[in-house]
Amino acid sequence: MIRKMGIGLAAAVALAAPYGIAHAASGPIKIGVQAPITGAYADEGQGIEKAVKLLADQQNAKGGLLGRKIEVKVCDDEGKASQAAICARQLVNDGVIAVIGSYTSGAALAAEPIYARSNVIQTSDGTSNKLLSRGYKTWFGNAAPNSAEAKFTAKYLIDVRHFKRIAVLTDHSSFATGLADAVIKNIKADHGKVIDKAFITAGSQNFTPVLTKLKALKPDAIYFSGYYSDGGLIKAQMAQLGITATFVGGDANQNVAFGKIAGSAAKGAIIVNVPGPEQLPYPTAKAFVAAYKAKYHQSPPSVFTLTNADGMRAVMQAIEQTKSVKPAKLEHYLHTMKSFDGLTGQFRWNDKGERVGSPFTAFEVQADGSYKIVYPAPKAG
Repeated sequence: MIRKMGIGLAAAVALAAPYGIAHAASGPIKIGVQAPITGAYADEGQGIEKAVKLLADQQNAKGGLLGRKIEVKVCDDEGKASQAAICARQLVNDGVIAVIGSYTSGAALAAEPIYARSNVIQTSDGTSNKLLSRGYKTWFGNAAPNSAEAKFTAKYLIDVRHFKRIAVLTDHSSFATGLADAVIKNIKADHGKVIDKAFITAGSQNFTPVLTKLKALKPDAIYFSGYYSDGGLIKAQMAQLGITATFVGGDANQNVAFGKIAGSAAKGAIIVNVPGPEQLPYPTAKAFVAAYKAKYHQSPPSVFTLTNADGMRAVMQAIEQTKSVKPAKLEHYLHTMKSFDGLTGQFRWNDKGERVGSPFTAFEVQADGSYKIVYPAPKAG
């Protein structure tokens, strides 16, 4: 009888615990990585995984955190919502206290409620404003939301470049459509003219039909809100069709693969994103990039490797400062810290988990594939 009561009590405790495995008080501190390790955005996902593992290795070499080693658990969501939900459940069951990722908004949106129900911290590059509107205390954006980027983009297009006829091109993803709609809204608010909003099917390779249609409308600029794997092809096919409109891409176009895909046509493309460590004189960022190159014999694929590294660094700082791995304490620390010295600059998170304090810039792709800031103008000296 006593044994049966013991089993019943254990079952009750298990049911009372959050979905997944309760956080252990000893053993390694488990941090998850949810990212597209394979698929169309594999180089971004692999960059995230490498960054997190590098930081974990560096911290473990110092003795870990709270006298415990950091163990990184990785799940490949392929950048897909369906796989992202599977990854979220897997990582929760693995006993992680926080997850770095994912790269796409669609994947982040699918995973967000699962982490929230399990009280697992999620830092992600997903920028859809829907990620903020749900009110989950476990959500922390590694990048500024679409609304912030759209406001900067419209100002650049209308007030800086004075484009009179702007065509907007997007894929059907939640991230790209959300960003496109926000850019259109801000262009119109700034008294600019959007002559067309057109769609592509991501990964379809041949964009000449929609580009031919846009060419006939004689745009001054074609703004593309989707990802670099399509953006590079769009820029190349614009050149093939003799389209002289300026290509302006959203932040997901900033990847070393953009120039490789577009080839010589990449020159002159404009991409809007936050500055990378090569543009800003942050010693910590430069040291991280040097360590990344030394370990992996390649450069980070984009600034998003660094923003995710900042998510990992912030979680580690929260653990160290609170001397705890309890989610409530870590979440409170992350929501209330006044400023974080990131690899990508100083920022903080507000009560919604929105990253605040990220400056945007407009980069021009150079002939060698490098980026040059064209707005705002770099300060002399």
